[in-house]
Amino acid sequence: MPKMKTKSGAAKRFKIRAGGSVKRSQAFKRHILTKKTTKNKRQLRGTTAVHPTNTASVRAMMPYA
Repeated sequence: MPKMKTKSGAAKRFKIRAGGSVKRSQAFKRHILTKKTTKNKRQLRGTTAVHPTNTASVRAMMPYA
């Protein structure tokens, strides 16, 4: 049986935390920033966890993580 491949796009976007949750970066911070408020842009900094309903599909894309 051949090894399963990790989806390279998912490997670039997600990391598995020690507790088992999946870490992701925030969206909506790339362009068209002039119409977004300073508060909104500030709160989009950093990382957050993937929602529990999507965690299984992300883990399926990264079988060895």
